[in-house]
Amino acid sequence: MSEPTVVRRVLQVEHITIETTKKFADVQVALESTVPQFNPAMLDALAKGDEQRVKELEGGAPLFIFLKRDHGAILQIAGRPSKATQYEIGNPLTATRMTRHQLPAALYAPLRVVIYETAGAGTRFEYDKPSDLFGQFGDEAVTAVGRELDVELERALRRAAE
Repeated sequence: MSEPTVVRRVLQVEHITIETTKKFADVQVALESTVPQFNPAMLDALAKGDEQRVKELEGGAPLFIFLKRDHGAILQIAGRPSKATQYEIGNPLTATRMTRHQLPAALYAPLRVVIYETAGAGTRFEYDKPSDLFGQFGDEAVTAVGRELDVELERALRRAAE
């Protein structure tokens, strides 16, 4: 039996923070009202190769909330519950535009975003720049989609923070 091969690389990723003086609850409501919840029927349509149905289900929305985790609640164990939510945000059709070229791009699709209340009672979003995450694969087709996601994600988060 042979030993597995392990390859390690160091990546440089731009980390982005968007901060607002708006209250956490208001920003969270704004985000969830502008970025729709993911419809699992999109996955069924993709699995059937029905791109037209996927586009109908998208309804023109570039991004969807796949998952929402209340990260602040788990800090209760440390005696410091806080307002903090982690989101997985993306678009399954967009993801296929990358993973058809580089399957490991699935590691970052959907993207992760955290929103939390700051010490001054404002709100902050944090995430890693998509084009940096996807750019590591050295495939321009994948990196180009990452650059589109740079714009779409920042636009959605800025809109929620306004």
